[in-house]
Amino acid sequence: MPRTTCLRWQPTRGWRNIWPQTIAVVALTALCTFAAPGQVSLPAGEPSSHPKVIDLQEALRLARAYSPQFQTAAVNARIARENRLQAKAARLPTVDALNQFIYTEGNGTPSGVFVANDGVHVYNEQAIVRENLFSLVRRGQSRQAQAAEAVALAQEEIASRGLVVTVAQDYYNLVSAQRKIANATQSLEEAKNFVDITQKQETAGDVSHVDVVKAQLQFETRSRDLENVQLAADQARLALAVLLSPDFNQSFTVVDDLASLPPLRSWDAVQALAFQQNPEIRSAQASLREAHFATTVARYGYLPSLALTFYYGIDANQFAARTYHATPGINRSNLPNNLVPYRQNLGYAGDISLDIPVWNWGAIRSRVRQAEFRRQLAQLNLSYAERQLRANLRSLFRQAETARDQATSLLRSRNLAAENVRLTLLRYQAGDATALEVVTAEDSSALARNAYDDGLARYHVALANLQTLTGSM
Repeated sequence: MPRTTCLRWQPTRGWRNIWPQTIAVVALTALCTFAAPGQVSLPAGEPSSHPKVIDLQEALRLARAYSPQFQTAAVNARIARENRLQAKAARLPTVDALNQFIYTEGNGTPSGVFVANDGVHVYNEQAIVRENLFSLVRRGQSRQAQAAEAVALAQEEIASRGLVVTVAQDYYNLVSAQRKIANATQSLEEAKNFVDITQKQETAGDVSHVDVVKAQLQFETRSRDLENVQLAADQARLALAVLLSPDFNQSFTVVDDLASLPPLRSWDAVQALAFQQNPEIRSAQASLREAHFATTVARYGYLPSLALTFYYGIDANQFAARTYHATPGINRSNLPNNLVPYRQNLGYAGDISLDIPVWNWGAIRSRVRQAEFRRQLAQLNLSYAERQLRANLRSLFRQAETARDQATSLLRSRNLAAENVRLTLLRYQAGDATALEVVTAEDSSALARNAYDDGLARYHVALANLQTLTGSM
């Protein structure tokens, strides 16, 4: 449950000269609400009625739903899938339905005013089947589209893993900033306590006024530190709210899980996962395949095309399967067909064409060379991606390993620094230590507390960075 920490301070003799300047700082600090370990509460000024509790996994889910970069990559993957389906369909025969009526101004002849027409009224109702026969064996376009889809899917995965890093950084920046508020508040309490001690020692005649001034200066510094970390926490909350909400809602709390350190996989396991599931390598490999098939498609320009078209339906001056009692001057012609009882209007026709490329001023050759250049570049990018992966993997693993190993040392330093403050204050009250030693001990304790929290956050962020390479998070 959240707890509220308030500062209680009674002015004593020797402090009245700076009381007006510090009362505002103390009042501001008393208004801050801090969370117990496990949750971080809202800053002052935000609505506190039933704030939503968000852990890292929930934050990632919300970010994927509202991130424009991730949604763009996801839409591009769906578009690539449709391109693949269209390329596959382009190899198969097509069927069209032709529905046409042609009216020509009459002039007393069977064809009307326009000689090219074969009647005043012409009805076309046909089913047309078209197919380029060589397309049945040319699969370059469909395979190229399939490789492009693989590239888009890999890019979607890259965007997802990159979003993990961004959200994790902002998430733990907020958790760390809120912890630093608690640390700054504790440092302010220590500084205030030291001010009280020096004033009592001065009143008793044990120390000079210099010690009081030194303690007051430290208190002023701690007050400013508290204001700075509160500002940093507000900025961290804003950065996370942009990712998690479409309407910039800041009414949420985040779970503080810094103290729980997830285990780090062994180097062999991390390396195996990185090269097995890395989307950047998959993207580079798919790009190389796409460039290879693009070269094949470009070479199709050297080959002939064989097209078959089949027509079935009506192409007549009357909209009927048969024309009875043919009358000269009304039907398509005045040939002997008019002497028979009827004419057959419903029928079929077909044509086949073979197109052979002869001369195009080197355009096909240029397209082939262009595709080969792209394939060479894709091969170079794949080689670089593999080298870059090895370097990034080693660097990120070392960062996570170092952060994990330092966590115990940082915790020990924090506890030792706190004990040093306690002992130095006792020595000061006994007259065996100076005010400078107390101030130095309290400074070291404040730094040790922040360093410990920063070390925990650094380990969690390092694990999120490994996610971009292994997908294990």
